[in-house]
Amino acid sequence: MSVSISRPRIPEVIYPDSDGEPMAENTLQFQWIVTIKEGLDWVFHDRLDVFVAGDLLWYPVEGNPKIRMAPDALVAFGRPKGYRGSYRQWEEAGIAPQVVFEVLSPGNRYRQMIEKFEFYKEYGVEEYYLYDPDTFQLDGWKRDGDRLVAIAEMNGWVSPRLQVRFDTSLGELQLFGPDERRFLTFSELAQERDHLAQERDHLAQQVALETERAEKLAAQLKALGIEPTS
Repeated sequence: MSVSISRPRIPEVIYPDSDGEPMAENTLQFQWIVTIKEGLDWVFHDRLDVFVAGDLLWYPVEGNPKIRMAPDALVAFGRPKGYRGSYRQWEEAGIAPQVVFEVLSPGNRYRQMIEKFEFYKEYGVEEYYLYDPDTFQLDGWKRDGDRLVAIAEMNGWVSPRLQVRFDTSLGELQLFGPDERRFLTFSELAQERDHLAQERDHLAQQVALETERAEKLAAQLKALGIEPTS
């Protein structure tokens, strides 16, 4: 008589898409997270091999969902655009996000920021930028071997990976893309869109007026027996 032996079922590993933490603790931090993320999206809008995300959980180690971090913004070169519930590195050809941003809020504790720094150093981030919008303090680190080394002067620094320029000459941080276009807030983008729409409407009105004048002139010429085309 044969005896069947049932193997214990290996539980499925769950990788939550949320860590239960809010994206931002206040409106200023939220504005900066959105500005940086959307600005990076614009810089790489025509690069299908560059993935940009904000507040997305990154799991670097398969089988261990406790090892995770959610950068305020991340950029992964060599990965396609598209929806993701989380960034699972083993499903992304083993590619770690090369650039990450963090925006400080009053609730960020020193120990928490040390843990983030150590995480980014351990799991292959090439460039790490940290900005405090309350004090205008900007810090950056660049990979050197297995270390993240502080960038001595951030004002005027151009990210090797992003080709984005950091400017703190006016106090508050300004970011400029490779085309020297400044990263705009959502409000500034809306104002720019409205301004362009007004200019377009004004131009359309001018064209309509000129067309009407031309038609009137043509009618007057015809009344005098003159063909407009002659």
